[in-house]
Amino acid sequence: MLVGILSTLLMIFTLGLATPWAIVMRYRWRTNHTVIDGRRLRFTGSGVGLFGNRLKWWFLCIVTLGIYIFWVVPRLTRWTVENQTFD
Repeated sequence: MLVGILSTLLMIFTLGLATPWAIVMRYRWRTNHTVIDGRRLRFTGSGVGLFGNRLKWWFLCIVTLGIYIFWVVPRLTRWTVENQTFD
């Protein structure tokens, strides 16, 4: 709950500029508190990596007049899964 509040405040006070770091904060907390078959997951993604992807996705949405938005959610899901490992 505290992580959710902090990430929301981070997004509000930076006017959305720090949204990638807030998203990573939430994913990291959720992943680090997940255990599968007795093995703990670990999240290795960074806000900088997500920021670069979000810039690219934003640009592609502008160029394609919003059509690329349908590919953003699967790309974000892929990024989060690629950045999860077992401890």
